[in-house]
Amino acid sequence: MEFALLAGLITLGIPIMAIVALVKVLNAREEIRALERRLAAVEGRIGIAPSTLTAAAPVAAPAPAPQPAKETPRETVREPEKPAASVPPSTPKAEAPKAAVPGFEERFGTRWTVWVGGLALALGGIFLVRYSIEQGLLGPGVRIVLGLLLAAALVAGGEWARRKENLSGIAGLPSAHIPGILTAAGTTVAYATAYAAYALYDFLAPGVAFVLLGIIALATLAAALLHGPMLAGLGLVGAYVSPALVATDEPNFLALYLYLAVVTAAAFALARMRMWRWLAMTAVVAGVLWLFIGIDASWNQSIAPHAFFAAAGFVLAAALIVSGFLFGPEPVPGEVERVSSGALAAYVFGAAALVVAQDQDLVALFTFAALVAGTVYVAWRAEAATGAVLIVAALSALVMADWAVNPNLETLVAPPGPVAGAVPVPPNAEFSLQMTFGFGFAALFGMAGFFAQGRSIKSIAPIIWAASAVLAPLAILVALYYRISGFDRSVPFAALALLLAALYGVATELMTKREVRPGSASSAAIFAVGTIASLALALTMALEKGWLTVALALMVPGIAYVAEKRPLPALRWLAALLCMAVAVRVAWEPRIVGADVGTTPVFNWLLWGYGVPALAFWTAGYLLRRRADDASARIADSLAILFTVLLVGLQIRHYVTGGNIYAQSTTLAEIALQVCAGLAAAIGLERLRVRTGSVVHDFGALIVAGGTLVLIVGGLLLAHNPAFTREPVGGAFFNLILLGYGIPAVLAIVLALTTQATRPMSYRAIATVTAVVLALAYLTLQVRVLFRGPVLSLGSGSDAEQYAYSAVWLLFGVVLLLAGIVLGSKPARLASAAVVTLTIAKVFLVDMSDLQGVYRALSFIGLGLVLVGIGWLYQRLLFPAGRTAPTAPPPAA
Repeated sequence: MEFALLAGLITLGIPIMAIVALVKVLNAREEIRALERRLAAVEGRIGIAPSTLTAAAPVAAPAPAPQPAKETPRETVREPEKPAASVPPSTPKAEAPKAAVPGFEERFGTRWTVWVGGLALALGGIFLVRYSIEQGLLGPGVRIVLGLLLAAALVAGGEWARRKENLSGIAGLPSAHIPGILTAAGTTVAYATAYAAYALYDFLAPGVAFVLLGIIALATLAAALLHGPMLAGLGLVGAYVSPALVATDEPNFLALYLYLAVVTAAAFALARMRMWRWLAMTAVVAGVLWLFIGIDASWNQSIAPHAFFAAAGFVLAAALIVSGFLFGPEPVPGEVERVSSGALAAYVFGAAALVVAQDQDLVALFTFAALVAGTVYVAWRAEAATGAVLIVAALSALVMADWAVNPNLETLVAPPGPVAGAVPVPPNAEFSLQMTFGFGFAALFGMAGFFAQGRSIKSIAPIIWAASAVLAPLAILVALYYRISGFDRSVPFAALALLLAALYGVATELMTKREVRPGSASSAAIFAVGTIASLALALTMALEKGWLTVALALMVPGIAYVAEKRPLPALRWLAALLCMAVAVRVAWEPRIVGADVGTTPVFNWLLWGYGVPALAFWTAGYLLRRRADDASARIADSLAILFTVLLVGLQIRHYVTGGNIYAQSTTLAEIALQVCAGLAAAIGLERLRVRTGSVVHDFGALIVAGGTLVLIVGGLLLAHNPAFTREPVGGAFFNLILLGYGIPAVLAIVLALTTQATRPMSYRAIATVTAVVLALAYLTLQVRVLFRGPVLSLGSGSDAEQYAYSAVWLLFGVVLLLAGIVLGSKPARLASAAVVTLTIAKVFLVDMSDLQGVYRALSFIGLGLVLVGIGWLYQRLLFPAGRTAPTAPPPAA
C-alpha cells in the first residue's frame, strides 16, 4: 500500500506538469492574439490595410490626417437608419426575426433529441460494462477492449462531425452541438473503462492506471477547449459519476482518490483557461462530496487516502482557482472573491469533517492543521481568498469544540472539578496535543488578523481578518475551558482571558493611532469588541458557573456602545447574535445553574441569570435604537421584554413553590401574582411605547396584555376559581380574593385609562370589561368569604347572603355609573348598565324564588329605588329634557 501510494504521488506530477505546460502555452497564445489585435488597431489608425503587412506588400504612403471635427458625446451617436422603403417587407431580412424563435417541433428534433441521445450514449457505455460484469457474457479482457473501442468510436465520430459540421444541419448551434455531445459521451466511457480495468480486474498497476486516467483527463480537457462548455459539463459529470456506477464490493479508496485528483486537476485547469467559474465550483462540490464517502472508521482502517485527497484538492484549488496566486486568474485589487474563497474553504471543511468523524485522529488532525495554515498563507498572498479565513477560523473553533465535548474515553480525559476521580482515566489520555493545536490556531489567526491590517485598498479584507482574529481565539479558549475545567472556576483560564483582553486592547489602541486606511476604523471596533468579550469571559472563568450567561449578556451593551461610535453593521448583528445565544442558553436550562438556583426569595440565581441580561438588553436596545430602529435593535428590545417577563414570572413561581420552578402544581396565589405582574407590565409597556415609538414595544404590550387576559379567563375565572375549588383564600378582607380579583380589577381599569388616547375603542372596551368582570367577581367572592369563611365551596347560601349579592351588585352598578358620569366615559356607563341588568335578572329570576320574608321585599324595594335613582341621574345629568330657548323680543312697531 505504501509503495502504491508513493508511486501514485510520483506519477501525479506527470499530468499536472502537462496541465501547467498547457496553461502556459494557452496563456502565451492569448497574449499573441492580444498583440495582433493591438497591431491591427494601430494599422487602422494610420491607414494601412491589415493584409498589406502579412502579404509583404510595399507600404503605402500614409493617408492625410482627418480634420478635427467637433466632438460628439458618445451617448448621442446613432447609426443612420435606412429608409423603410429600402428593405421591402417580403425580403429575407424582414422574415429573419420571425424565424429566430424555433417552434416546438424544431426544438424537439434539433436539440432535445441530441441532448438525450448524448446522455444515452454515455450511460449506455457505462451500463454495458456493468451488464457484462453481472451476466458474465464476456471475459474481462474483452469487456475492456469493447469499452475502449466504443469510446474511441464516439470520440472519432465527434471529431469527424466537428470538422464536417454537416450532421445536424444546424451548424453553430451551441445548445445542441452534436460533435461536442458525441465527444463527451466517448470520454465518459473512456473514464469508466480505464477505472474498471484497474479497480475491478487488476489489469493495470496503480502507476499505469494513474497515468492512463491522467491522459484521458488531459484529452477531455483538450476536447473541451475545442467543443465548448457543453463537453466540459458532461465530461465532468461523467468523470465524477463513473466510480459510483462501476463499483465493487471492496472499495479501494487510494485508487479512487488518485483518480479523482487527476479529474479535479483537469477540471480546474480547464476552468482556469476558459474562465468557467461554474465548472470550478462544480468540481469542488463534487470532490468534497466524494470525500464524505467512507470517512467513517467502519469502512476502512486507514484514513490516509481521505487526508491525501483533501490536501490534493486544496493544493490544486490554490494553484489554479485562487485569483492572484500561482496560476490563478488575474485578481481585482481589493476584491474578496467568492470562488477563490469558497474553493479553499470547501476542502478545509472536508478535512474538518474527517477530524470529527475519526475522533481526532492524528493523521486527520495534522492534515487539517496544515490546510488551516495553508489557507492563511494563501489569503495573505492573494487577497481574493481572504473570505476563506473567517470560514476556516470558525471550522478551527468547531474542531476544538468537538474535541471538548467528545465523550470517547480512549483519547480524552474526564474533566476535573467536582467529578475528578469519579471516572477512571486511561493512561494514554492527555491534553497536551489538543491544547497545542488550540493555542496554535488561536495565535495564527490572532497575529495574522492584526498584521494584515492596512494592506488592502478596500475595507472588506481587513474586516474579515479582524473578525477571524477575534472569533477563533475566543471560541477556542471557551472550548479548552469546557474540556479541561468543565465550566468550573479556573484561575489559569481567567488569566488567559485577561491576557487576551489586554492584547485586544493594545491592538485597538494601535489601530486608532495608525494612519487611516480602508477598514481600519471597523477593524479597531472589532478588536474593541474582542476586548469586551475577553473581559466578560475572564469574569466567567474566575467566578462560579452560570456567570457565562451573565458575561455573554454584558457583552451586548458593550458591543452596542462600540457600534454607536463605529457604525459598522456587522457589530450590530453581532450584538443581536449574542442576544440570541443568551436566549438559547437560558432555554436549554431555565434555572441557569441547575438545582443550585437557591431558595431565598428574589435574591437567588434567577435574579442574576435573568435580571442582568434583561438590564443589558434594555441598555443595548436603547443604544442601538439611537442610530437605527433596525432588526438588531428590535431583537435586543424583544429579548429585553422577554427576559423581564421571565424574571418576574419565574421569581413568582420560585417564591410560591419554595424554589422548585419545575413543580407540577399551580395555586390561586401564583395565578393571582402572575396576573398582577402581567397587567403592570402591560401598563409599563404602554407608557414606554408612546415615548419610543418602537414597533417592538407596541407588539410587546399587546402580547403581554393578551397573555394576561388568557390567564385571567382560564386561571382566575375558571380553573382556579375558589368558588369551585377547596383551596382556602385566607382572612376576611386581606386574602387571595383581594390579590387575585380586586387588585387586578384596579390595574385593568388603569390600563384602560392609560390607553384612552393611544389605543382603539375595541382595546379599551376589552380592558374595561375585564376590569368590571374582575371587580364583580371580587365583590361576589368577598361576600361569600364573609358568609362562609376561607373555603368558599363549602356550605350553602342563606337568604342574607343572596340578598347581599343583589345589594352589592346594585351598589357597584351605581358606582360605575357615577364614575362614567364624572370621567365622561361611555364604556364605564355601558358597564354600569350591564351590571344593573345582571342585577335585575338575578332579582327577578333568583331572589323571587329563593328569598323568603323580608329579604324578598327588601330586594325588590332596594332594586326599585336604585333604578329610579339611576333614571333620575340619566335625566338630570346625561340626557336632560330640552330647555326652551329665550324668545327674541318682538320687533318695534
